[in-house]
Amino acid sequence: MNITAAYTDLYQLTMSQVYFGTKPDGKAVFDYYFRNNPFNSGYSIFAGLEDILDFLETLEFTASDMAYLEQHGFKKDFLDYLKNFRFQGTIYSCKEGDVVFPNRPILQVEANIIEAQIIETLLLNILNFQTLIATKASRIRYSAKNAILLDMGLRRAHATGGYYASRAAAIGGFDSTSNVKAAEDYNMPSSGTMAHSFIQSYEDELEAFRDFARWRPKNCVLLVDTYNTLRSGLPNAITVAKEMESRGEQLLGVRLDSGDLSYLSKKTRKILDEANLEYVKIVASNQLDEYVIKSLKEQGASIDIFGVGTNLVTGKPDAALDGVYKLSEFNGEPRIKLSENIIKVSLPFKKQVYRMLDKNGMFYGADAIAGFTEENVTNMEHPFDSRKSLNLDRFTHEPLLEKVMENGKRINSPRTVSEIAAYSKSRLEKLPEEYKRFQNPHIYKIGLSTQLKLERDKLVQKHRF
Repeated sequence: MNITAAYTDLYQLTMSQVYFGTKPDGKAVFDYYFRNNPFNSGYSIFAGLEDILDFLETLEFTASDMAYLEQHGFKKDFLDYLKNFRFQGTIYSCKEGDVVFPNRPILQVEANIIEAQIIETLLLNILNFQTLIATKASRIRYSAKNAILLDMGLRRAHATGGYYASRAAAIGGFDSTSNVKAAEDYNMPSSGTMAHSFIQSYEDELEAFRDFARWRPKNCVLLVDTYNTLRSGLPNAITVAKEMESRGEQLLGVRLDSGDLSYLSKKTRKILDEANLEYVKIVASNQLDEYVIKSLKEQGASIDIFGVGTNLVTGKPDAALDGVYKLSEFNGEPRIKLSENIIKVSLPFKKQVYRMLDKNGMFYGADAIAGFTEENVTNMEHPFDSRKSLNLDRFTHEPLLEKVMENGKRINSPRTVSEIAAYSKSRLEKLPEEYKRFQNPHIYKIGLSTQLKLERDKLVQKHRF
C-alpha cells in the first residue's frame, strides 16, 4: 500500500508546527492501548505491528505531499523540516499475535515529540483495525475448532481495509484467503470457488460444472445451490466427480451458500458417502460468524470448510477498536490525563508490563504494570480500588514489552504472517478457557505495581482542581 507521512490527521501537523517553534527537541513517551475488548470478548489478539515497522522505516513526505501542505498556511521553516522528515525513534512492543487486554500498554513510542505526534494516526489506524479483525478471527477459529476457515470478505470490506483484514484474519487463525493481492504480498495461501453467475451464464448447470472441472481439475469446488441444492446441484456435482475420477482426478468439494446449512450439509454428506465420495469436502458460506458456526457445530452439521466474509472483515458488530495513544512522559517528567470517567485516566511514566505465569507456564489471569526500571514487583494493586491487591511472589513474571525499533530501524528481521499466527495460537493455548467463552467471560486482572500506583496518585492530586 502506498502510504506516506501525509497519512495523518491535520491536527498532528498543526500541533507539530507549534512544537517545531517552541520545543523542537522535546522527548516524548506515548503509550498505545485500548479500553475495552471488542465483541464482549475476554481477550484480544494484537495485530499490525510488522506493518507499522515497515511503514516507519521508510515514512516520508513526498514532493506532492509538500506541494499540498504549502497551500495550508504552514510556515516555510516547518515545511523545510518536513521535507527531510524521518522517524528516528524507539519502539517497545508486545509481540504481534500475543493475547492482550484492556488498559495496559501494548506498544510504547519513545521519540522526538514531533515524530511521535506525526505517526500517531497511522499507528492507531493500522493497529486498531488489525487487532479488531484478528480478535474476530480468533473467536471464529474457537467456534470452528479444527475446520478449515476461508476469509472471503474482500468485496464487503471497507474499501482497501480488506487488504489488511485478510492479513489480520490469518493471524487470528484463518487458513486461507480469497484476497489475491494480500495472499501474494504476505505469502498466505489463497483459495476460491465460483460464483452463481458462472453457472447462470450456461444454459445447463451440468455443463457449467464440467467446464469448470476441465479447466480447474485441482482444488475444484462446485457451487451447488444455484437452482436446487439436493435435486439439481448435488446430483450434477456427483456426475462430474465421477467423471473426474475416470480421469484420475478428484473433486475437492461442494459449496452450500444458502438455505438451512445444518440440514443441507447432513443430507449432502449422506448422499456423497452413498456415492463413495467420502473424500469430497463440504464448504459452507452465507453470513457466518462465531455464533452461527458455534450453532452449526452444536447441531452436528457436516461442514469441513467455513467461508466467512462480511462479519469478519467489518468486525461486526463493533466495527472499531477504541485504541488510544496517550502521552506518559515528556523530557523525562511524568504526564497524566485526568477525567471524571476513571477508565480514561491515563498512566504516567515509561513502563513495563509483566504477565503472571503459574507453575505450569499458563497465564494466571493477571498483568502487572510497573515503572520501566522498577525491579522486584511483589504486589499488584487495583488501579482504582484500594481494597484489592494481589501478591505476585508465587508467579513467574514475563516481561511483555521488548524493543523492536531503535533510531527508526528494526531490531530484528520481520516475522512472516504464518510465524505470527503460530505464535498467537501458542499463546492462546496458555489462556484458560474461562477467558475464551462467549457469554460473560472471566475478567482478566490488570493492576499497577505499588510504586507506580503511588506515583500516579501523587500526580492525580497535583493536577486535581
